[in-house]
Amino acid sequence: MVHLDVLATLFVVAALAGAVDAIAGGGGLVTLPALLLSGLSPVQALGTNKLQGAISALSSTTAFARRGLIDWKTALPVAGAAAIAGLCGALCASLLSPQLLRAIVPVLLIAIALYFGFSRALKTEDVAPRLALIPFACFVTPLVGFYDGIFGPGAGAFYMVAIVTLLGYGVLKATAHTKLANAASNLGSLTLFIIKGAVVWPIGLAMAAGAFIGAQVGSRLAMRFGPKLIRPLLVVISCAMAIKLLADPANPIRQAIGF
Repeated sequence: MVHLDVLATLFVVAALAGAVDAIAGGGGLVTLPALLLSGLSPVQALGTNKLQGAISALSSTTAFARRGLIDWKTALPVAGAAAIAGLCGALCASLLSPQLLRAIVPVLLIAIALYFGFSRALKTEDVAPRLALIPFACFVTPLVGFYDGIFGPGAGAFYMVAIVTLLGYGVLKATAHTKLANAASNLGSLTLFIIKGAVVWPIGLAMAAGAFIGAQVGSRLAMRFGPKLIRPLLVVISCAMAIKLLADPANPIRQAIGF
């Protein structure tokens, strides 16, 4: 039996995280620790977090779609590849050492923060793509989707930088397509968590409701303020995720330098 005060607290947490996630990703920085603090096991927390994360991403996707910011001919192949890769990643989670990912991902996130912070390539309007859709959907998207299923932190930032640099989308349009891809890989990995019975449905549904509302607010803020809001938040969130991963005493980088 889940107490109502716990559900109410997690609803608010998910709403705030959903708003941030719709703009720059990283909502899991808030929701996953909250789920663990509520008493869920790590596996239950991951499965329940995937449920609210998928609903959050779907909510922001619908908001962006209503504004005509999603090119469905591009988005659907990318989303399909992300969903399959997310499921495969979740299936293979036990085969890849999380220690390796804990060492690599913070470095990548810092690099992404520097890219978004200093790159002059980030524009409001679209530019010519550097990679065609089919190679992107077949080779780039599965890498990020697989990572999202197997580990997760920073997947939205990885989708974002790939869509901006390779498909040539402007920041706002790239954000819209990132949310759909993120939703797809979340749904793919969520499938496995549901099969395993790892989703705590009362908590997941309460958080999903909050995440849906928060994502609607966040997506509208992103559409109103555009790159002026998205760009700095991407930098901040990427750095925050890197710091959180590096703060883990088990992180191989910390162990290597003896800190």
